[in-house]
Amino acid sequence: MDSNSERIRQEISRLVREYSRLEHGSNRPGEDPSNHEFFEPGETPVPYAGRVFDEEEVEAAVLSALDFWLTLGPNGERFERRFSEFLGVRHSLLVNSGSSANLLALSALTSPKLPRDRRLLPGDEVITVAAGFPTTVAPILQCGATAVFIDADPITGNAKCERLQDAYCPGKTKAVMMAHAMGNPFDLKTTLEFCRENDLWLIEDNCDALGSIYCASVGSASEPTSKYTGSWGDLSTQSFYPPHHLTMGEGGLVNVVSQAALRPIVESYRDWGRDCWCASGKDNTCNKRYQWQLGDLPSGYDHKYIYTHLGYNLKPLDLQAAIGLRQLDKLPSFIQARKRNWQKLRKGLADLEDVLDFSLPTHATSWNPSGDFSWDSSGCRSDCSWFGFKMSVRPQAGFSRTELVQFLDQNKIGNRMFFGGNLLRQPVFTQVLKESPASIRIIGDLSGADQIMKHAFFVGTYPGLSDDMIGHIIATIRAFCKR
Repeated sequence: MDSNSERIRQEISRLVREYSRLEHGSNRPGEDPSNHEFFEPGETPVPYAGRVFDEEEVEAAVLSALDFWLTLGPNGERFERRFSEFLGVRHSLLVNSGSSANLLALSALTSPKLPRDRRLLPGDEVITVAAGFPTTVAPILQCGATAVFIDADPITGNAKCERLQDAYCPGKTKAVMMAHAMGNPFDLKTTLEFCRENDLWLIEDNCDALGSIYCASVGSASEPTSKYTGSWGDLSTQSFYPPHHLTMGEGGLVNVVSQAALRPIVESYRDWGRDCWCASGKDNTCNKRYQWQLGDLPSGYDHKYIYTHLGYNLKPLDLQAAIGLRQLDKLPSFIQARKRNWQKLRKGLADLEDVLDFSLPTHATSWNPSGDFSWDSSGCRSDCSWFGFKMSVRPQAGFSRTELVQFLDQNKIGNRMFFGGNLLRQPVFTQVLKESPASIRIIGDLSGADQIMKHAFFVGTYPGLSDDMIGHIIATIRAFCKR
């Protein structure tokens, strides 16, 4: 880059930062004194989630656009390396969404490169949970497997993992794929011991739980281990859509936790199904580009055009990774803000336990006014990086969830259902049950998932919430419940 180009680049950078400070002040963290959003209760919207950024991300995006690399490149490589180091996994591979990450993780288990007894074949079974987001489950059906649904706990929002054994079918069950609901780890000890005993794959959908920590002694381990969710199973997934813990706008990621052999398989499904692992713009990293003989192709056929899977093209842009690198710098503070905001809401609503049920971390038995929890006898602990603040309206409350969320809506407070509720009640799954009943197996009556569907909702905990916003959420819910 010559001196004139560098001078112009620096001036662009200065102006971009200045512009962002002027125009994007309301997107800074809620506790940032530079956040110049004027808040008027009942008039200013309180989102349940949103983008939290400052001039660092805007500058990174513009400078990446000036470089005009476009396809996944140097920023992507840096992001993947830094993310895997943060989470404590072997490899991380960027994709264009969390939903794509789930599709790739499940697709990887169908690869002919895996041992046949562990490969997921059409008609094999994957155990999942009935309550949650549909793209945790959709890949199971999209890959020709049978989805086996177990019930959910209305308090944690997670699978009733004690039902895993009831769902197991020897010779047919090949994997478990479940989400850590709302940032709350599912019972990883029970799940991991079940998977290891039966030689099953475990995919953690970590899209809502980045930064959550689970502590347990698993199997023969004598001492408990504390690790981030997303680093316990075989594969895990992340989403970087704006409501999540960090954002690239769109974007997601597949983590290969420990088995290096899974990386080229995931990469192949992501990159058109090709056998070659050369990054974009690079050739012959195997030093055998014209020396392979695979399938019925002639010997020496260009390795960059040899395909071993029916793959996709699911990569993000390098510009997105540039934004993500700046978000990664802020991730620890974002995680702490989510925890603080959850506690503020819990304390502010503590006297409404007669009409509302509040979420608890997995293995917790109660929340204490001091802000800590009482725990069960398992010895396991969950430290949640909360995606949202989940509540359920009690049957004896004297009002319905619909009435409460409509009141929140009237007061400009963003809220959401617990995603798809009981997914088996959704139109798409009722249709699947009619047209292809063998592709779904249900364990029990799913009464917990039905409770979640009928009574649960959540409000935000994201770092963009100010104390005034949280105070407005608390005051509005209290006003409705006390009237």
